Amino acid sequence: MKRVIRLAVVDPSDATRTQLKNLMLGVDTVWLEAECSRYEFFMDVAMQTQPDIALISLDADPQSAIKLIDELRKNVPACSVLVVSSSQEGSLILQVMRSGAQEFLSYPLQLEDFMSALDRVRHAARSGDDEEEIRDSQVITVAGVNGGVGSTSAAVNLACALAKDERNTIALLDLDLSLGDADVWLDIIPDYTIQDVAENITRIDYSLLKRSLTKHDTGLFLLPRPVHLESEFRMGAEELQRIIALLKATFSHLVIDLGKSFSEMELAAISASDTTLLITQLDLPCLRNVVRLIQYFDQNENLGDKLKVVLNRFGLNDTQISLGKALGIIGREVFWKIPNDFATMVESRNNGIPLIQHAPKAKLTKSFIELAATFSHSSSEQQETPARKGLFSFLGRGK
Repeated sequence: MKRVIRLAVVDPSDATRTQLKNLMLGVDTVWLEAECSRYEFFMDVAMQTQPDIALISLDADPQSAIKLIDELRKNVPACSVLVVSSSQEGSLILQVMRSGAQEFLSYPLQLEDFMSALDRVRHAARSGDDEEEIRDSQVITVAGVNGGVGSTSAAVNLACALAKDERNTIALLDLDLSLGDADVWLDIIPDYTIQDVAENITRIDYSLLKRSLTKHDTGLFLLPRPVHLESEFRMGAEELQRIIALLKATFSHLVIDLGKSFSEMELAAISASDTTLLITQLDLPCLRNVVRLIQYFDQNENLGDKLKVVLNRFGLNDTQISLGKALGIIGREVFWKIPNDFATMVESRNNGIPLIQHAPKAKLTKSFIELAATFSHSSSEQQETPARKGLFSFLGRGK
């Protein structure tokens, strides 16, 4: 299952090659695997990197480029070839297509034309392999409405439950840059952090990104917060958006554990996400903050529509506000209820072992597995589930 198209570019002209690269930077389903400035060297590049697509600029030397196309089709048959040229001469187009190129695009290359060509190449690849499924990446932000409500435990255990499905590839991003502890929950000592990625964002490639992530036994990859609290590292919204785009291009799911400041950086993460899980408990301070956040995000339709309220530690004790009263306070449905199992959760945290490994049969663990399933299925399957369950299906979901 491919979520990203790995592309290599060859163009002897520095100016046009830079323009092509800049065009691709805005497409999060494309990963620039390699670039080359010489036709004669590109075959070695393609053999080493095995890209899905080769983008070849003809203008510097059309005959050398056509020869390269023929060699690519013979030696790297799985690599599709896209050609770009400022010339629209019929005989040249005919030579290119006879050599095995799938698409002939006009220069200067327009984003719409490029995306259309990618769609055609992707469709052709899917037709040739019925078993390959291509799904868009999902970004899920997890935000706590107050300190200590369990947002990190929810983010970590949701990510681990998602990783249980072998169809998924999962990245977990810790955005609490000061006091994040996702690495502690997973008992991971990372070699690299989000600081390393952000500081090298202009030159990061596929292999460097992979090396910057730490893989857990469950299969998920973690990108943790900076190691040193006194670090002068500051990350803006633009750097974060680029990191999210790179991770989306690589993984089927990206789970982001937000900090509590709801600063420009957190808002950028929510803006880039498909769903934001708002973690709360049934007490007045938390519910008050839920209302405040809903009102704030509803001012921006694109953000407000992404919010899903999640009740954590449901059934904690008799002093909790009732579910019915809570629904009246927040004015919207609850998406999920995570049952209270304090002893199991604390033991899991203190041992650095996620629930899916520590207590796989616990009711608490099953709740996270069921929650993960709502993000693992196709969009059509997700749409059908609420219809079968009914309006207040959350009352029986174990959360």
